[in-house]
Amino acid sequence: MTLSPIPSNTKPDISVYERVESNVRSYCRAIPRQFIRAEGPWMYDSKGGRYLDFLSGCSSLNYGHNHPVLKQALLDYINSDGVTHSLDMHTNAKQAFLEELEATILKPRGLEYKVMFPGPTGTNAVEAALKLARKVTGRSNVIAFTNGFHGMTLGSLACTGNEGKRGGAGVTLTDVSHEPFDGYFGDDIDTADMLEQRLNDPSSGLDPACAILLETVQGEGGLNVASPEWLRKIERIARAHGALLIIDDVQAGCGRTEGFFSFEKSGIKPDIVTMAKSLSGMGLPFALTFFNPELDQWNPGEHNGTFRGNCHAFVTATAALRHFWRTDSFAADIQRRADLLAKSLEQIVADHNGQFKVKGRGMMLGIDVGSGKTATAITRAAFQNGLIIETSGAEDEVVKVLAPLTIDDDVFTVGLRILRHAFHTAMSENKYLAAE
Repeated sequence: MTLSPIPSNTKPDISVYERVESNVRSYCRAIPRQFIRAEGPWMYDSKGGRYLDFLSGCSSLNYGHNHPVLKQALLDYINSDGVTHSLDMHTNAKQAFLEELEATILKPRGLEYKVMFPGPTGTNAVEAALKLARKVTGRSNVIAFTNGFHGMTLGSLACTGNEGKRGGAGVTLTDVSHEPFDGYFGDDIDTADMLEQRLNDPSSGLDPACAILLETVQGEGGLNVASPEWLRKIERIARAHGALLIIDDVQAGCGRTEGFFSFEKSGIKPDIVTMAKSLSGMGLPFALTFFNPELDQWNPGEHNGTFRGNCHAFVTATAALRHFWRTDSFAADIQRRADLLAKSLEQIVADHNGQFKVKGRGMMLGIDVGSGKTATAITRAAFQNGLIIETSGAEDEVVKVLAPLTIDDDVFTVGLRILRHAFHTAMSENKYLAAE
């Protein structure tokens, strides 16, 4: 099999989407193809085209499309007439997942978290975390950060920084204070110190917080990375002021930033952690909210969701933990690929006289080109050569690579060469873009 993508030159008939589906659709506008199957890092369209996927379901497919081990586990379960939907009842699928999670992830990391099954999406996990923090502390204010993204339901949206997304709420978004993230004012200003000063000042106007909510790497906000030192300061500040520390690991978790949890190497222990996206391993909806045992003050049924018992997701999640996370070899392989990715992106920056900047951590890296128009031109050029890739940041100014963590080196190299060529194409055809 050739390693090269085969982009289709013929657009499919997509009139039904324009006729029936809401204008809210977004990814399909930049990727106007009808996809019919997917395998590993590849997606195949209805016209015979084959595309290399550096979007990975926005980090929902860290193990690629239809990984054979996960797929077989699901097929075996379905063929045995395993329970599909179970609310929060006991099932063999749920038991196997919890036992594997405890043995493979929690105990080796010295974590004694309770595990809550909210609704099956990231925003459900964040809503549960916020609700629990407010219930336990008796406070309402949440401290979130500039450029953070936490979901599209009202509670998590209130914690999100992006103006465009917040504008869709239709109501006032309250009970959240937005503070500057690490590096927001440059390297010379410590925003953790600023937060501590404001919390210590009874006239700052900053209300006591039930929680401090953050992403260690801001996925949608432009791949801004919180340093380990900053994270440790924020943890100390939270403890000193009676706030719970919540880490939103929906996009940065499940190996995307090297550890299973994105905060592992920082030395912190959050009070609450939210996960979703690649938790199921197969793109099946599945989310968890982890929290310290003393915070488990829920009354039965006080927070629930009809689809918190997605047994198919339990099965594939269990298979993913068993196959990838029982030893340290997968994490080491992620680090090796991350080094390859970083070197490739630095080469692209060097090609353009250092006017751009590599951002992110692990296999969650991208290039800040300073302009959404420039970034869009680059991703469009990449798509024309069979590479699916997206942008992020306040102005969509970052070209973000979210390749599967399992991608073969030779295929990865092909995709990175296409990306490098896309930069050259976009910049040569649109030289004015970089100056904007």
